[in-house]
Amino acid sequence: MFKFLKRKPKNEDSPAFRLEMAKKLNGKHIRYVVERVDNEDIIIGRAGGLNIKEDEFLVFSSGLVIFRAKIEDMKASELMSGNGVILTAHDLENGGKLRSVIAHYTYYNK
Repeated sequence: MFKFLKRKPKNEDSPAFRLEMAKKLNGKHIRYVVERVDNEDIIIGRAGGLNIKEDEFLVFSSGLVIFRAKIEDMKASELMSGNGVILTAHDLENGGKLRSVIAHYTYYNK
């Protein structure tokens, strides 16, 4: 009835918060994805989307899955501009290596 009164988890490390963020990001279209390596942003993919598949979060870009992580282990925080999201987790697509990628939304997702 009063959806605005629904409490949202505030602890960013809680599984409930991480699942809520994943659901919020699910289906967003992205313009490009970058990874910061040695203080330099490297574009690792162009055009794609953010999706949930079972208990994993996937970043599709350039026709490939370039980042795949368990939702319960992934930290997600939106950029202050609201134009993208920083995803940090052990990337299952790249041997479980801890990675941080920044996915920039397409302009019409605002």
